[in-house]
Amino acid sequence: MSRKTLLRAAVAAGAAVPLLATGSLALARDAVRSSTDRTLPPTPFCDDGDDPTPDQMEGPYFRPNSPLRTDLVTPGTAGTRLTVSGYVFGRNCVPLPGVLLDFWQADNAGAYDMAGYAFRGHQFTDASGGFTLRTIVPGLYPGRTRHIHVKAQAPGEPVLTTQLYFPGEPRNGTDALFDPALLMNVRAVGGGRTATFDFVLDVDGAPGPDPTDPPTDPPSGTWTAGRPYAVGDRVTHGGRSYRCLQAHTSMAGWEPPNVPALWRSEP
Repeated sequence: MSRKTLLRAAVAAGAAVPLLATGSLALARDAVRSSTDRTLPPTPFCDDGDDPTPDQMEGPYFRPNSPLRTDLVTPGTAGTRLTVSGYVFGRNCVPLPGVLLDFWQADNAGAYDMAGYAFRGHQFTDASGGFTLRTIVPGLYPGRTRHIHVKAQAPGEPVLTTQLYFPGEPRNGTDALFDPALLMNVRAVGGGRTATFDFVLDVDGAPGPDPTDPPTDPPSGTWTAGRPYAVGDRVTHGGRSYRCLQAHTSMAGWEPPNVPALWRSEP
């Protein structure tokens, strides 16, 4: 049985699973100190033969064009504060920078904002493959346990659509979509909670093209969803010209004006 499988079973049962001095179980981002005060190195799960992060259905509440932000909480927001952090790895344990993560979830009352963009936002992993999301614990609604939706796309790779779950929830056992492989590691901190989760995408982690490399010439033309773009590609959209900064496969909602990390406006 792999380390990830053991962790899933322990977390599903509500057990606390620290990183041990013997090097057994931990999230890829977690580290604690041993009795000798030596900081133990993180132990990624992507090296133990497990599958990449499983996908799940998108559901009816996804909206494109989410704002670029890491904090979904505004003054006066109701609900228990939650910080979700982690890393995105390739299947060979290499951290992936520049991965687009698009999150959406229900509010404290279990409702999705379909008119605006409350509790919706996208971000990109940093140079170390890390991300942080500040939000609240989502509320419940009929038929589902608590969950957070996410789309993840490494530059130039397919989109992973999945959901993240909370351990110890009574509805985990009755939700037909619930997957223990997608449980976050959640801890109470003060009046809020922190959660960690590491994505493993079904890609080989390798240094990608440098967005500062000399730009290439065409292909060019009108921006189109569903097309792979390379660094330096030029497109037009809404009467303006843009140059691609990171290789990616385009999708509705990621038009050049909406994702400045992917496209730079040019005169």
